[in-house]
Amino acid sequence: MKIAIGCDHGGYLLKQDILIWLEEHDIDFEDVGCYNTDSVDYPIYGEKVARLVSSGECDKGIVICTTGIGISIAANKVKGIRCALCSDSLSAEMTRRHNDANIIAMGAGIVGPNLARRMVEVFLNTEFEGGRHARRVALLDSIQP
Repeated sequence: MKIAIGCDHGGYLLKQDILIWLEEHDIDFEDVGCYNTDSVDYPIYGEKVARLVSSGECDKGIVICTTGIGISIAANKVKGIRCALCSDSLSAEMTRRHNDANIIAMGAGIVGPNLARRMVEVFLNTEFEGGRHARRVALLDSIQP
């Protein structure tokens, strides 16, 4: 499994913590930035992660900004992306089970590092249930331009 991960300046410190967790668990990743706390534009990094996931170069993605809202909107502009903004581990689990989300978004100002690591763990290890949910995901995908 290869994970694409990106953030803006507001998510930089939390991203660094998640990168350590990914390394500790031998999970391959591509860090698309940003690389410090200097102000940057979140859509750039949301799109970079989404393009890597959409193209198949990465299996799943993680995006982070201060609230998770803006960067999740940016990621969801890319065809084939189902980016879910989560702030708890149940949401991270259910968006995989029922929505087959391929990117998780989180807000560094909303969740702390312990919760963020747990959400990433749950997100990466939960399988899509398929069945009636597959029909619904297909309907979601058909909405895209």
